Amino acid sequence: MEFSSHSRVWVYQSDRKLTDAETLQAQVLLDNFTTGWTAHNNQLLAKAEIRYNRFLILFVDESQAGASGCSIDKSVNFMKQLEQHFGINLFDRFNLAYRDGEEILSVPRHQFEDLLKAGKINTETIVFNNLAQNITELQTKWEVPFKDSWHIQLFRDLVVA
Repeated sequence: MEFSSHSRVWVYQSDRKLTDAETLQAQVLLDNFTTGWTAHNNQLLAKAEIRYNRFLILFVDESQAGASGCSIDKSVNFMKQLEQHFGINLFDRFNLAYRDGEEILSVPRHQFEDLLKAGKINTETIVFNNLAQNITELQTKWEVPFKDSWHIQLFRDLVVA
């Protein structure tokens, strides 16, 4: 399926890395959900991906049918079911993910602040902007240096020079 660069995305970040087996199982569940995902009885052109065994991403190409409030509620309820099934948290917006070499880690806000103060996270550290709204933003503004992300606005005073 070809998706428009303007297709909407929703990025859900797990508070832990899923095992390979969990990732495969979650992908099947996501595929089943997106195949039957509708808005006002119209089939949505939708798909899902799991990146780095940690980020569950839903895509909807709204050129055919747009995601409505009800359809978005369906996706949120589905994601809550996945949380329970896998024992993960997908809705903690202050569980912040960053790259440490090839590894992707996530920590609660207070721990992220401690890492900044200690200089272990700096302006060049790659962080994840899960607020990306569409495929273009996902490709260009999702995985970015700390200095180019929304994080800098919130944590500027903690950055070690």
